[in-house]
Amino acid sequence: MTYRSILAWTLLAASSAPAAAHDFWIQPDRYRPAGHDGIALTLQVGHGRDRQRSAIALRRIQRLQAFAADGRRLDLRAQLRPDPQAAADARFALPAGAWLLALDTDAGAQSRLPAPRFNDYLRAEGLTPALQARSAQGRSDADGSERYSRHSKALVRAGASAAAAGVAALLAQPLGLPLEIVLDADPQARAPRLPLRVLWQGRPLAGALVKLTRLEDDARPLEQRRTDAQGRAEFAVPGAGTWLLNAIWTQPLPAGAEVDFETAFTSLSFDIVDAAPP
Repeated sequence: MTYRSILAWTLLAASSAPAAAHDFWIQPDRYRPAGHDGIALTLQVGHGRDRQRSAIALRRIQRLQAFAADGRRLDLRAQLRPDPQAAADARFALPAGAWLLALDTDAGAQSRLPAPRFNDYLRAEGLTPALQARSAQGRSDADGSERYSRHSKALVRAGASAAAAGVAALLAQPLGLPLEIVLDADPQARAPRLPLRVLWQGRPLAGALVKLTRLEDDARPLEQRRTDAQGRAEFAVPGAGTWLLNAIWTQPLPAGAEVDFETAFTSLSFDIVDAAPP
């Protein structure tokens, strides 16, 4: 391998590391816009000192939609113009009520890392099946590669607060993301526990590592839990603030594929105000 090839590989590995290991989410400027006030939305990646606006290209974003509990669906992709140098990546207004924003990207991005960094990434994200697959193939000491996609949701309450039952029903309904976190309770209801499910290709996913992070202090997760055999996990309901749930899953690709794994990142952001509405 020439010096130029070695340098190119090193730069690629360094630039790919944040993309492979960092979370991606939808960040509304307000989770509870009043009346018909518009929402300014940004796409965020990373945590702590590595947090930044995502530089994802618009061509990679396959959908941005808003879903209401009564079945309404709004296509917002036309309002999306990702640009880390702009004040927002999208601006739009929503009718009164609770809405789930949903964004999907393609799997066009790739990451290639040296073996120690790739294995560390798999351990940190709880991707035990990938570690086992590498071991079974005798590739634990080989460089690792993957292609990956992003799948994110955000809960927004526009205008007057929606009825708690309506919000809970909206949250509990899967939206068809390839990897998806589904809440089975409204965080604002302030029940003692916050139950959730993780779905992979629409089916319960066992063994996924789910992290709960406070976005006002996001250097590290507040808590993390693994899903059980039914794809379920639960957290103690956190206090006031804006919150992020995220998970990652991966599957090996056939021998001869361009990369070793196909990985999906998923997230759900929401807020909790100081007091639950009456």
